[in-house]
Amino acid sequence: MSTTIRDTPYGWRSVWVLALFDLPTETKAHRRAYARFRKDLLEDGFTMMQFSVYQRHCASRENADVRIRRMGSLLPAEGEVRFLVITDRQFGNIATFWGRDRQPNAPSPTQMELF
Repeated sequence: MSTTIRDTPYGWRSVWVLALFDLPTETKAHRRAYARFRKDLLEDGFTMMQFSVYQRHCASRENADVRIRRMGSLLPAEGEVRFLVITDRQFGNIATFWGRDRQPNAPSPTQMELF
């Protein structure tokens, strides 16, 4: 029997949603769809982590599911988009390198989300 974050008494723990996407940009219509999707991500509270990878902190897995469903309804007609949900602890263990030097991880948000 597997246990998910929803099955635990700690299901309220915060998570991060990563949106990873490869969208075509060959035509003007493709570029317009790309720009629209990127704008939708930003309007929903995502921030750019790196090119074609956006991140959003969510107060709970349930809140993350809402965000994923909302963004899933706004996908462009072509291309590939993946949403990955990771715990705050896993996010804190991301190793970031710029050239050969390791950069410190971004701090977790200190403000609790209300919805």
